[in-house]
Amino acid sequence: MKNFLFAYKGGSGMPEGKEAQDKMWAAWSEWFKQIGEGVVDSGNPCGEAKTVMADGTVKNGGSGITGYSILKLESMDVAVKVAGMCPVLEMGASVEVYEVIPTM
Repeated sequence: MKNFLFAYKGGSGMPEGKEAQDKMWAAWSEWFKQIGEGVVDSGNPCGEAKTVMADGTVKNGGSGITGYSILKLESMDVAVKVAGMCPVLEMGASVEVYEVIPTM
């Protein structure tokens, strides 16, 4: 099993109204329930970003990541399949999947 970082980018943001928000959170809960023990960190939305350059320069903004999750799955192929079922896709966002390489 390997850890994969799911980086969410773009999308329409938080839906308006309690009913729409409850429906969105229910979809996320169901998706995480399907993944089960593979959920290492369900993640959170991301807010303001700064980019720090090698020369010390700091720029506003980042790569457009709007949220993340970390999942333990069998392979990149499985991770891509799981990403294809992610509720964020219904909100117009995309999912970038990265294998996390252990260093220790």
